[in-house]
Parts: sequence; C-alpha cells; structure tokens
Amino acid sequence: MGTPEFAVPSFAALLEAGYAVAAAVTAPDKPRGRGQKTAPTPVKALAEFRGIPVLEPAALRAPEFAQELRTLRADLYVVVAFRILPPPVFTIPPLGAINLHASLLPKYRGAAPINWALINGDSETGVTTFFLREAVDTGAMLLQERVPIHPQDDAGALHDRLALVGAALVLRTVRAIEQGGAVPLPQDDTLATPAPKIFREDCRLRWERPAWELVNRVRGLSPVPGAFTLHEGRTLKVYRAAALPGVQGAAPGAVLPGEGRILVGTGSGCLELLELQLEGRKRMGAAEFLRGYPLEPGALLA
Repeated sequence: MGTPEFAVPSFAALLEAGYAVAAAVTAPDKPRGRGQKTAPTPVKALAEFRGIPVLEPAALRAPEFAQELRTLRADLYVVVAFRILPPPVFTIPPLGAINLHASLLPKYRGAAPINWALINGDSETGVTTFFLREAVDTGAMLLQERVPIHPQDDAGALHDRLALVGAALVLRTVRAIEQGGAVPLPQDDTLATPAPKIFREDCRLRWERPAWELVNRVRGLSPVPGAFTLHEGRTLKVYRAAALPGVQGAAPGAVLPGEGRILVGTGSGCLELLELQLEGRKRMGAAEFLRGYPLEPGALLA
C-alpha cells in the first residue's frame, strides 16, 4: 500500500525478492505535473508494469473495500507513504500490517519527518518499520536504520536516500516476520516529537531569524514546496542558500551590495541566495537571476 515515489523502492524490493504480492493499493488517478494530465501514481505504474492487480479505493472505510481486501487472502500488509488506514482494514491480515516511516521513531511522528529533520538542523535521521495501530505512527517498532544527514542535503536528496535505505529495511522486516524472528518494541511516548504537515506559512523565510536557521529551512523545503520570501508583492522561492555568519551591516531582509551575488541581512549574519525562482520564471542561479531581475542594494525582502 503506497502512492508516491518514496514507496516504489520498497515495492520493487519485495518483487525482486520473489514475494507474491497479491495486489497494490494506491490512490486513484488524478491530474499530475505541469500539464495536469491524468496519470497513475508511481506505485500503480510499477504494479501495472509487473502485472500486479491494483486497488484504488476512494474511501478506505467503505465496507466493499475491506471485503475486496479479504478476498486477496494476503498474509501481511506493507504500507509505505499511504493514507491513514482504519482498524477494520489493517487488522485483516493474520500477520498484521507494517509501515515504513522516514524517521527514528518516536522522533518525528507525522506527515513530514524528512522536512522537519532538516529544518531543525539534525545531523542524523533514519527509517523505522513498525506495526500499525490506530494512533498514527505509534505502533510497536520492528527495525531501525540510522542515516547521516550531510551538510549539503536538501529534502529531495535525503528523501531519495531514505527511500533506498527504507526498502532494504522493509525487506529485512518482512523476512523476520516470515521466519518468526520479529521482536516488536513499544515506543517511548515521552520521547515523541511531532512532524506535522507543511503549510505555506511554514515555508516563509523570517529574516529576523539567524542565517544558519534560514539555511536549514531552505534545505528542509527544497525542492518542494520551496521556501519563499516576497519582493514588491511577488513570490521569490529560494532553493539553495548559504550562511555567512561574519557578515552583518544590513537590517533583516535588506539586500546588501554583492557584485553578482545576492546577500540578505538576517537577525544574525547574512544569507546568500544561491538558487532561486521568481514567480512565473524558471529556477536559476543567482548570477543568471540578477541579469534578468536586478535586486538593488537596499531592496527589502519580506
């Protein structure tokens, strides 16, 4: 059960290991991409390529969906980046339902663990497999794998790495369950931290914050949904930035002289914008950006 690209390596790993996947459960087709053409989810595309039956339930609580699942007679459900399953669904298989989560639970429970690990400046994250229970991301843990966060990682790079590490962990977990060697470990709820869904205001750069903190926010939101600021009412997305802690001399949000560079004052130090995109234009490096849209010293970003 899964929908986006993050789930594909785990699905592929199970197929390559020879497991009989009874079906793939994914989100219904919908318009995707710039042209908004109707397209299958990445999980559905792989399932169709490999000849695996596909279920696309509109309502997970519908009795007919649960009945359809029962007819599959699956021993185990593997859930990766899917919707929240109700108990009447995840309690169907005799061996239970496991989930792959992109954090070291109980840290970063919620919809956006990769983003928040970077926004918070963590140097390490990981992946966890656990048995589903009704409260989201709280089930007994099975296996974990730690993954370092490199200084240049953004959410896209970390996402891709965790998807591959997670696929190997899913395969190890399924084998442990199959062989009767899985040992569930309850989570310590006192150590839990949230990783809520990212909203637009979470993406806005607050220039009164220190430069290093803004760099982490940019990393944690790149490439999507993208950190942003405003210049004269127009949205300016920032995809890559660097902190210059020793450079000061401008009010937060004010552009400094830069000789082909875009330097912006912050609450502590200055932020260099390295890759950005003005609404209606393509993403580009700072020098190219300035040739088409000069940001004069003293200009204010808000």
